[in-house]
Amino acid sequence: MPIYEYECIECGRRFEKRQGFGEDGRPSCPFCQGEARRVFHPVPIIFKGPGFYVTDSRGSGNKEDKEEEKK
Repeated sequence: MPIYEYECIECGRRFEKRQGFGEDGRPSCPFCQGEARRVFHPVPIIFKGPGFYVTDSRGSGNKEDKEEEKK
């Protein structure tokens, strides 16, 4: 079962709750019993390989140039 993070609208406290997919999506705050909303976090993106950064060296893409470099 996944763990979700919630923030209380009344008191502003954050808490985690373990919920199944079929359960109610709006739990009450365990501290003040107020209504809570789910907190969403951004997903990290990892770029791998050459060509993603300005400092990467890029070839000209020409087949003739690449053949000359190999010689």
